[in-house]
Amino acid sequence: MDFLMRKMAGISRSKVKALLANRVILVDNVITTQYNFALKPGMKVQISKVKNNREFKHPMLKLVYEDAYILVVEKKEGLLSVSTEHQKERTAQHILNEYVKRSHRFNRVFVVHRLDRETSGLMMYAKDEKTQNTLRDNWHDIVTDRRYVSIVSGDMEKDYGTVESWLTDRKLYVSSSPVDNGEGKFAVTHYKTIKRANGYSLMELDLETGRKNQIRVHMLDLGHPVVGDRRYGSECDPLGRLALHAFKLCFYHPVTKELMEFETPYPTAFKGLMQKK
Repeated sequence: MDFLMRKMAGISRSKVKALLANRVILVDNVITTQYNFALKPGMKVQISKVKNNREFKHPMLKLVYEDAYILVVEKKEGLLSVSTEHQKERTAQHILNEYVKRSHRFNRVFVVHRLDRETSGLMMYAKDEKTQNTLRDNWHDIVTDRRYVSIVSGDMEKDYGTVESWLTDRKLYVSSSPVDNGEGKFAVTHYKTIKRANGYSLMELDLETGRKNQIRVHMLDLGHPVVGDRRYGSECDPLGRLALHAFKLCFYHPVTKELMEFETPYPTAFKGLMQKK
């Protein structure tokens, strides 16, 4: 702190503490929040140009957390998470690219994982290629909890359970097989029934693997498709959307190793559908 106050003439101790608390002070490219960090000769101290979260506003995307290495966002349903050949601009990736370019025109975000267009909820992006590779290469060790809430059709028979199958991407849909057919990827979904009401079941789902459309296919395998999911067996759409939301994301920071925990409330529409009439 004393070093920063000497180098930044006129800055108050409370302002320096705020900079540390906001995670914008880097020592040798690693964020530090310690006011008494022991500096050594030759160390490089930087102040990140990360913008305040309040400067980011978009009707389809909420910025939940940002530092020099990662962004955590909450995506609304109907928005692609990754740009494609046919849709480059109406995507979370493009929106965030435009945001980080405000600090430097060469900045961009790097994809770490995806959510289906129809699914809402928490996602993480990297701000440099090294962080992206760290997250992708060590995903199962870094991510400690990735949980979804969903409403499915009918009364779920069990309070707890696990679905295992081999999923094969057929481009237009994902097929499921109870045995290894040589084509699919093994997928595991753990589920918990929170509530049954009005012919629906409110579920929490914990992904052990992260395959394309995994939850949607596994709920169909159980005979209880996700509400609003016409592709995978749903015959009703009372919410006008897919009833699937990524509400919890916990992981060890790829650089600082700090445990990061993010959670959003269940969507209001989900709660309304499950209110007993």
